[in-house]
Amino acid sequence: MYKKLIIEKMKEFFKDTPYWVDHTLNVLKNAEDIMEGEGIEGEEAELISIVAILHDIGIVVAREKYGSKEYVYQEREGAKIARKMLDKVSYDKDIDRICFIIGNHHTPSKIDGIDFQIQWEADLLENMNSRDVENEQEEIKNIIEENFKTATGKDIAHRRFIDVAN
Repeated sequence: MYKKLIIEKMKEFFKDTPYWVDHTLNVLKNAEDIMEGEGIEGEEAELISIVAILHDIGIVVAREKYGSKEYVYQEREGAKIARKMLDKVSYDKDIDRICFIIGNHHTPSKIDGIDFQIQWEADLLENMNSRDVENEQEEIKNIIEENFKTATGKDIAHRRFIDVAN
């Protein structure tokens, strides 16, 4: 129930920037695929889905307020916006955790649980689509080795970015 409401709020927020709607929905799909493979369901899956939907929500305000989409500004503004959106849809579970992950989602040293790890991997899978798979194999292999901790995330990354080049 909440997932659909929050997706609608995200789409309204990004109505002038369809790229971010598409990016967000792709990250959500990646997160759902990883959660399925890792056997995560229930409230934990709901939390991870909400984080995926709202992870980049700060980018619009960061650009307006600071003239930049730098990660530090996205993180700072994103947590505040997410909290307001969750309040508007009357979501009241683990808001501090959701905001912590959103407020640090570009800071790998802050990853402190499977929920955050899955968000990291889901976003990275989407961002890796801009890589030149044929010519950046060593770099891609290093990214996968250094960043992917779940078996499912690692498997998806290998299938998308390593197996296709071989």
